[in-house]
Amino acid sequence: MSDYKIPNRAGKISPRKVLAFGSMTHIWNDLFFALLIPLLPYIKDDMDLSYTQVGLLRSIYSGSSAVLQIPVGFLAENTGEFWMIIGGNMWVSVGLILMGIVPGFFPLLTASALGGLGGGTQHPLASSMVSRAYDSSGRSSAVGTVNFAGDIGKMFAPIIAAFFIFLSGWRMAMWAVGIAGTVFMGIFVGFRQSFELDKSDKYSSQELQNSMASHEKEDISGFVLLTGLGILDSAVRNATLILFPFILLERGMREDQLVVALFLLFAGGASGKYICGWMNDRTGTISLIWLTKGGTVCLLGASLFLSPLFLWPIAIVLGIGLNGTSSVLYATVAKFIPASRRSRYYGYFYTTNEIGTIGAPLLYGFIADLMGLRSAILIMSAVTSAILPSSLALKKHII
Repeated sequence: MSDYKIPNRAGKISPRKVLAFGSMTHIWNDLFFALLIPLLPYIKDDMDLSYTQVGLLRSIYSGSSAVLQIPVGFLAENTGEFWMIIGGNMWVSVGLILMGIVPGFFPLLTASALGGLGGGTQHPLASSMVSRAYDSSGRSSAVGTVNFAGDIGKMFAPIIAAFFIFLSGWRMAMWAVGIAGTVFMGIFVGFRQSFELDKSDKYSSQELQNSMASHEKEDISGFVLLTGLGILDSAVRNATLILFPFILLERGMREDQLVVALFLLFAGGASGKYICGWMNDRTGTISLIWLTKGGTVCLLGASLFLSPLFLWPIAIVLGIGLNGTSSVLYATVAKFIPASRRSRYYGYFYTTNEIGTIGAPLLYGFIADLMGLRSAILIMSAVTSAILPSSLALKKHII
């Protein structure tokens, strides 16, 4: 399927500035949502929670971000993305502050649901912006870069969590990150002219229609298949993030070592997103899916049986496998959908992926309570392996 280039009349905003804006806000957004992961063992102990309750907290927080993704995708086609991305991240920042204040488990669930709602703007709108800015060339590398940036935020999450827990507990970590996020989003507003498209940079529907004629059509069946793979991918990624810290503790790691291991996991994830985004412009999509998810299945099982010494390199490579697939899938959306409609379809894609994000931590947390951590990991590995044969059906859509 060939690409087309949207006619650039004003040329005021360079693709690099669009990529920089999407990347910087993605760092903060992923930090907001990843911060909960290293705090979960402390919240579990503080509130005497079960694994099911831990999974529910994560599911509610991440899953609520899906509620507004489709509406903002439609809205952004007329209003632009800048203010919606900034406003959404400010919303999540305030939500974190609220989560650090409320007492008890159910008020915390409520605060996480309200705060997570603002997260619905970042991923679909940033991906749409960047894919349009690099529509003529380098699209997959650019999408991989903005995804890589998000994982920088994830890498800082365990370090920030450990620092503030040492000072005064998990609540202080949420307050500090929430306040800092609000301040930095305000700083971005001061530089809005460097990133925000003005009206002269937008194109009439007739121009878009003429530009797209005979060049791109929607491939809905390919998009639906890709969405199914995205659900399975998000399921294993989010369930692993919930259970892996407890696996490391069960295998004998101290809490200070856990911080380092989670940093390595997120660092591997960041590398995987960038590397796989770059490789997807140069190699086959199917082979990358097999490499990343096949590796994930093997390493999850290995983490249960190999010597604890091997958990350190496993954390790095597992991160690559967990996150690398997502850059491939996100960039592939643009192969099926014309640029003028990508905001809404990225909204669809990220929202449906939340089925895995919401369901997997809750499901595998329940299995861990019922059958133990090891059984939950082995079952998750078996389910994840379904991605491999399913991905072969994509071949006829992307050739």
